Amino acid sequence: MTTDQATGAPASDSPASPVRDLLATAVAALGGQQRHGQEAMAEAVAAAMADGEHLLIQAGTGTGKSLGYLVPALLHDKRVVVATATLALQHQLVERDLPRLVKAVGSRPGLDASYAVLKGRSNYACLHRVREGAPDDQGELIQVPEGSMGAKILELRRWAEQAVEDKGTGERDEAPRHTDKEWRQVSVTARECLGATKCPFGEECFAERAKEKAQRSHLIVTNHSLLAIDAIEGIPMIPEYDVVVIDEAHELAARVTQAATDELWAAEVERAARRSVRHVEGNEADELSDASDALRAAMGEARPGRFETLPEDLADALVLVRDAARACVSAFPKADAGSEPDAGLSQAKASVQEVFATAERMAAFSEADVLWLAEGTDRIPPRLCVAPLQVWGPMRDKLLADNTVVLTSATLMLGGDFDSIATNVGLKPSERIEGAAGRGGRAATVTRPEELADDAQPWLGVDVGSPFDYPKQAILYVARHLPPPGRDGLGPAQLDEITELVDAAEGRTLGLFSSRRAAEAAAEHVRVKLPHLTTLAQGEAQLPELARQFVEDPHTCLFGTLGLWQGLDVPGDTCQLVIIDRIPFPRPDDPLMSARQKAVDKAGGNGFMQVAATHSALLLAQGAGRLIRTHTDRGVVAVLDPRLATARYGSFLKASLPPMWSTTDPQVVRKALARLASTAR
Repeated sequence: MTTDQATGAPASDSPASPVRDLLATAVAALGGQQRHGQEAMAEAVAAAMADGEHLLIQAGTGTGKSLGYLVPALLHDKRVVVATATLALQHQLVERDLPRLVKAVGSRPGLDASYAVLKGRSNYACLHRVREGAPDDQGELIQVPEGSMGAKILELRRWAEQAVEDKGTGERDEAPRHTDKEWRQVSVTARECLGATKCPFGEECFAERAKEKAQRSHLIVTNHSLLAIDAIEGIPMIPEYDVVVIDEAHELAARVTQAATDELWAAEVERAARRSVRHVEGNEADELSDASDALRAAMGEARPGRFETLPEDLADALVLVRDAARACVSAFPKADAGSEPDAGLSQAKASVQEVFATAERMAAFSEADVLWLAEGTDRIPPRLCVAPLQVWGPMRDKLLADNTVVLTSATLMLGGDFDSIATNVGLKPSERIEGAAGRGGRAATVTRPEELADDAQPWLGVDVGSPFDYPKQAILYVARHLPPPGRDGLGPAQLDEITELVDAAEGRTLGLFSSRRAAEAAAEHVRVKLPHLTTLAQGEAQLPELARQFVEDPHTCLFGTLGLWQGLDVPGDTCQLVIIDRIPFPRPDDPLMSARQKAVDKAGGNGFMQVAATHSALLLAQGAGRLIRTHTDRGVVAVLDPRLATARYGSFLKASLPPMWSTTDPQVVRKALARLASTAR
């Protein structure tokens, strides 16, 4: 059998498999073109699903990876869950990719093309809260607050009622524009929910209807956080399934960590106490309020940052909050059979239960957790945070052990292999199966590790390549001549370098900075030196508005931080220069990252490489990926941090980037940018 040398995919003269046949039908119906990488991916995913073996599959931007896993998912004989990290991809799948795919191939005999979307309960409007009102700080149900917020809530209520009539989903994404605070007036968390059997509006409930539709569907689209709650925390949220496809899998460990992170602040404890007063007859609510005062005082004495040992007064305050919350929960009256549900009582009790669970976890001060005090801001009070030290263990024991898992992204190979990402999600490099995956593309012999343990999780790693010619389309420029970045932000040399690069590109620049301060300093410097260009900085308007301005005027620069590193897609001449000010290492005082790095060192590993360098490689790859989005894109990724060229870890970081042509010569880069700018005029 012959194979395509670039991807390892079966060549076109090989007999078509069912998955390739259905993929070809879908691509033709959608007016697309066949791509070897997409075919190889579909084959590999189908093989993994059939064999029950985990798969990490890297598919570069432009491969068409959504179809690469949706087609084999439709062909699989059992239910498949697709989990995404971002709402943008979830929206793309549900609003564009799946409807078009089902229209193209859904009528094929024997194919179950049913699908559903499943989100956390707080993402749906709650009809009880819409119709009966939301509880205030005292637990009283209030209909509508005064002022502009009240007008917005009325608008959201009208929208929800119309969604009932239209058999709509009631999802937040479809609601009129609103803030988080406004949405909380028409939604509930899972803890606050009365339950479908107790709620007078249970039969109409948007969240319950979504669950019912998921029960009837072959394919379920959800998000990483809900998957984590279902699989890892053991709270049933998703109907039983056989395979889960995790798209944007490079973000999985971070999203699972986020889902398992709890916060506690004194005002929250005090609010839970106030809401409980009218529901408990004893002094339990007052004691919880007193405990909130003790917590506030202990937090005021503590230093922000991670606690390697728990201060005695803070430990005592957490125990006080835990015990007072437990007593308060027990003091709530039991519901009489047949009595009308009391939403105020249920939601007050839920808030106290939340306080109890978090305080209990923090007071335990487990070695499996990291506890720290986060400083307050103008909008957020000081708060205690607790997060798992690592998530690979729970993922291995509870997600990988029970289901076949396919992980895909454009960024899975860090340092040139899959080991870093695999380890982060609970797969061991020693359990990797060597050989190309995919029934048609699999090598004649597949090497399996010898003497695998009974609890082993064999996995394959496959890179189907990219349709883009990176050496011809992109230049990686490392400004080796610049001084290493310091703690004081951008210096004169870096600011001048940015200005000269932007000037050569005549705008068309996306600047990705390690801090808001650096982005603003660069924007101000460029505005002064190059007043004929438009320079935008993140925070000056909402991101969609900034992106629109950036796209509409090519002589524009957009400078920002992490939100731009991963969330911006601007193909074409708009973006011909991506500037990265420094290697995005985590801050030395980052509580969770520093704890994880220390734990790896203690276990005999290299904490810097396994935690800090891996984190940086992932962000660098995501940032560099903003440049080339289509076959016709051309441009430069300029990294102003000389350590990428001079440090020992630089080769690991560069191996994580697309294979761009590389240079350290500033004159070569300026001339290349000037040529690109002249052709784009």
